Amino acid sequence: MNVVIDPLKSGSALANDYINHYEKVESLYGKDYHHETTWIERAQWLDDTEDRRVDRHDLVEILREYNGKHNAHNAVHTSLDKLEKPGALVIVGGQQSGLFTGSMLVVYKAITIIQAAREAEKRLKRSVVPIFWIAGEDHDWDEVNHTYLLTGDMNLTKIRMDKHKQTRSSVSQTPVSDKEWARAINMVIATLQDSEFKADIVSIIRQATESSNNLSDAFAKLMGELFGQYGLVLLDSADPELRKLEQTVFQSMIEKNEELGRAYQVSAGQITSLGYELQADVAEDGANLFYIHEGNRLLLTRVEDRFMDRKGLVAFTREQLLDMLHSHPERFSNNVLTRPLMQDSLFPVLGSVLGQGEISYWAITRQAFEVLGLEMPILLPRMSFTMIEGTQHKYMDKYGLSFQDVQHHLQERRNQWLSEQDTVHIDTQFEATRKAFEQLYEPLIQQLGDLQAGLITIGENNKSKILDQITYMERKAKEALEQRHEATLRQWDRIETLLFPLGQPQERVYNLFYYANRYGVSFIRNIMEISVDYSGGHRIIYL
Repeated sequence: MNVVIDPLKSGSALANDYINHYEKVESLYGKDYHHETTWIERAQWLDDTEDRRVDRHDLVEILREYNGKHNAHNAVHTSLDKLEKPGALVIVGGQQSGLFTGSMLVVYKAITIIQAAREAEKRLKRSVVPIFWIAGEDHDWDEVNHTYLLTGDMNLTKIRMDKHKQTRSSVSQTPVSDKEWARAINMVIATLQDSEFKADIVSIIRQATESSNNLSDAFAKLMGELFGQYGLVLLDSADPELRKLEQTVFQSMIEKNEELGRAYQVSAGQITSLGYELQADVAEDGANLFYIHEGNRLLLTRVEDRFMDRKGLVAFTREQLLDMLHSHPERFSNNVLTRPLMQDSLFPVLGSVLGQGEISYWAITRQAFEVLGLEMPILLPRMSFTMIEGTQHKYMDKYGLSFQDVQHHLQERRNQWLSEQDTVHIDTQFEATRKAFEQLYEPLIQQLGDLQAGLITIGENNKSKILDQITYMERKAKEALEQRHEATLRQWDRIETLLFPLGQPQERVYNLFYYANRYGVSFIRNIMEISVDYSGGHRIIYL
């Protein structure tokens, strides 16, 4: 396995500046993660503010119970023993509970969390525990109900789960039947080509799903199977037991809701004033909390001293909402802007591992942290990779293509190559034919117009039809050229399919089990051995 640095296009100017030009965005964030002193200062601040977070013992007891069900590894028990002791810190990151772990970026995020915790332990010479926050409270089913695998003949296959109850319930509360699991697993079996690792992969997936009635539980079991041995602790943000512990934090969010709202608004204004786009909605009347009503997760707004959803299904005074929190804490849920605050109210977060989109929207939360007496943690960019297999590498060498060519100019280079195979010179010949025809036909139309004025219109229409036929013939000639080189052009298509499927970076589309089926689950261990990198850079792994 060979690893080289090669940039991947970024969709976020703000995140790019955070990583590469921190001085431009210093006012939007906490402290610069590039500096050694930042880590020391953050650790000291966490030591000094231990009483601002929930009780460690209570938190660890909940995590023991949850991980005992889904992630029962000795290394995880060791991590929890560490976390229970005063002074232990955490590196945390999270993702929605995608089908069969979702896309490869989930794997890369978990690896970054583990690697960052290890490095922080060495830097600070104290315990640092890796935590993966499963966003099971999210309700966007369409974001998590599918994953992509490649067939043996390089066709992209989408494996998708159906939702039988059309409610806006959280993913962790959305049931998945045994029949639906069986259907999805059968699709995996039919899609993956036969290999020496296939039986083991199917077994891993079956074991994860056979005792799981929702996506989040299966996700946790698979993540535990992959990363529990490295001490990665899991939690589900929709865990009812965790919600009870979060009650005091929700209380502060409700009591200080106007202050939080103003803080988000001010930060959003600073971001846009610097010329960056907002990566999350900041509604002026937003309460930035969800309430679970009859199985539906409703986003609350604040109208004067009342909290309600936009459809008017629920409405509470502040006192009523607080009473409901005390009697039914499981009905409350964070949104994208309060989740970072909740995370820091539970854990002594040294650093949070984020993708570039997350780095961008976290800027909105800077001042909100201060409202709750918190400070934004160190934000660490998730590591990013693209896997290039031997066949694709061979094709790229054959056609002189770099990764940047594939990323930015593949269609242009493909057309150029095809043009070089054109011994007929189709473009030149047909362009000359058009010009010759028009030079002969245009004077004739004008002469016929002298006979009868109406013949000019008929002649122009006739000319247009003939030109259309010439264009049609040109298109058929190009199709014939492509057909002649169909086998070779398929190699170009495979390069694109493997590296940028659906026009997106590979890590955002493919599921890890495509690669595990070819190289074994142990290939993750090889990635784990790659040194951690917070530069936000992208690396190519040549398999």
